[in-house]
Amino acid sequence: MENVLLYILLSVLKIVVVLGIAMTSVPIMVWVERKVSARIQNRHGPLYVGPFGLLQPFADVAKLLLKEDVIPTEADEVLYVLSPLMAFVPALLTFAVIPFGPHLSIADINIGIVYVLSISSLGVYGLVMAGWSSNNKYALLGGLRSAAQMISYELTLGLSIIGVLMYSRSLSMVKIVESQAGLWFIVPQFLGFVLFLVAAFAETNRLPFDLPEAEQELIAGYHVEYSSLKFALFFLAEYVAMLSASCLIVTLFFGGWLAPPFIGSAIEGFLPEIVVLYIMPLVWFLAKVAVFMFFFVWVRWTFPRLRYAQLVKLRWKVQLHVGILNVVFSGKKKMS
Repeated sequence: MENVLLYILLSVLKIVVVLGIAMTSVPIMVWVERKVSARIQNRHGPLYVGPFGLLQPFADVAKLLLKEDVIPTEADEVLYVLSPLMAFVPALLTFAVIPFGPHLSIADINIGIVYVLSISSLGVYGLVMAGWSSNNKYALLGGLRSAAQMISYELTLGLSIIGVLMYSRSLSMVKIVESQAGLWFIVPQFLGFVLFLVAAFAETNRLPFDLPEAEQELIAGYHVEYSSLKFALFFLAEYVAMLSASCLIVTLFFGGWLAPPFIGSAIEGFLPEIVVLYIMPLVWFLAKVAVFMFFFVWVRWTFPRLRYAQLVKLRWKVQLHVGILNVVFSGKKKMS
């Protein structure tokens, strides 16, 4: 009985820690994105709401809470209310199998990567439902764009990680990290990494692939009729999905919680053993994730949006063929 209670307590503690990391990162990234975009555009960004504008995300939350929650007269109320949850919950559920450290993952299942791909693909339903249930033609077009874009780039995501699975010989996220102890997969699977990175931008609807929102022609796309907390859930879903994509990139290609070669051993040599075993893996993992979160922000405020025809052409005429070649070359290299 005591072992069962201890197991339940540890499981609850893991859930609290992992979800706490995920949810805390959202207001931090909102502030970081505003500051980075301002610096890129030669502005200051948030300054007056708290020191260095650090309280600006809390002011945004208060503003969204106080806004009137309007439901369009002719909208499908049930689907209209459920749509933000359908976009937010799948993005959050992907963290169930992401290992933040050797002993810090909610669940280590032997088909972890399959779970991530299947759960993350459900997010498209929320966007399509939002566009259709709003009874707004522009919102409907944004939802349909989302379906076409996200479903097509899911195929690229699948192709890009097949080489990683060949090298690790496992579908478990933990074992994928452990198999990179000698060499991170970014080296033998650099092409797969590039494919995965581009597909991740498309899956998270970030520039230069934010065509479902495209303010110029769709007046904000699928969430144009949403306000207050419902809009906040769509906003949260984008940043949680961006964090999830960064965690997957680090896990699949950059050694997860493993310390960088040479640098890690030099730093950890001066630290106590308990810190090296239980704290430093989380520090290394979060540091790598922070780099890619910054990269998402930098790309958004640097590159222009693609046309829809360019997006489709890139997917079906370039990435599909390159992804198949990467699978073939990875298989030949493993066999040799």
